[in-house]
Amino acid sequence: MRNLCLSVLLFAWMAGSPAVGETVHTGKVTGIVDGDTLFVTPDLEDSGEIRLVGIQAPKLPLGRKNFKTWPLAKEAKQALADMTLGKSLGLSFGGARRDRYGRWLAHLHVIEGAAPGLWVQGEMLRLGMARVYSFPDNRALVEDMLALERDARANGRGIWSNSFYHILNPNIDVLSQKLGTFQLIEGRILDAAKVKGMVYLNFGADWRTDFTISIARDALKLFEADGVDPLTLLGESVRVRGWLIKRNGPMIRTTHPEQIELLGR
Repeated sequence: MRNLCLSVLLFAWMAGSPAVGETVHTGKVTGIVDGDTLFVTPDLEDSGEIRLVGIQAPKLPLGRKNFKTWPLAKEAKQALADMTLGKSLGLSFGGARRDRYGRWLAHLHVIEGAAPGLWVQGEMLRLGMARVYSFPDNRALVEDMLALERDARANGRGIWSNSFYHILNPNIDVLSQKLGTFQLIEGRILDAAKVKGMVYLNFGADWRTDFTISIARDALKLFEADGVDPLTLLGESVRVRGWLIKRNGPMIRTTHPEQIELLGR
């Protein structure tokens, strides 16, 4: 059934972008910053800088001191350039429209050339040139994007053939070396508790040292709206994504349900 669903999704993707909202702007791509940011002209209101919402491509330094280029960052930038540079794109929104840097947060689709209707986010994920990177105020099409990411990973495309992006297990020695980085982690939830309005999902016997997922009150409202009680994940194997921080042991703070995927179902 999963293969059938994925085949249907891939057909829909090839036929054009999944519905996210009306096209609010069209513009020609005049510059590529990296694998998930570009410029279009004319500007939308006061800016033509577009951040491809919902994905994270490998990062370039972009002027940051002592920042080491992530593997395949140049390849991801080139993939986006091959797909969009000089072409006209349609922009649509599925949530918050701008980030803290003033960039537009849009879904993009090609409206001319050899692949009219091509969903840019979907193609970057299909090629393995990006990971799903979602936010609580921008959840449109995340399930579609997760499916495309899973297919690219299963087939070892792009970043998924590089150990830098491999999914980790909840080994605290390994995770402690990855603090401050965005990771995907798979494991079994061994303990679940609600304390002072927050839910903690623990992957070991000692919450003070082992890897934990935390879910704050505001995030719990989104889980509840989706009919999900995180406490029922006790005993389940899951994949979680997010930035690793240290709170007792290694921790990922989840802000919306799509950060946690059930495995083996």
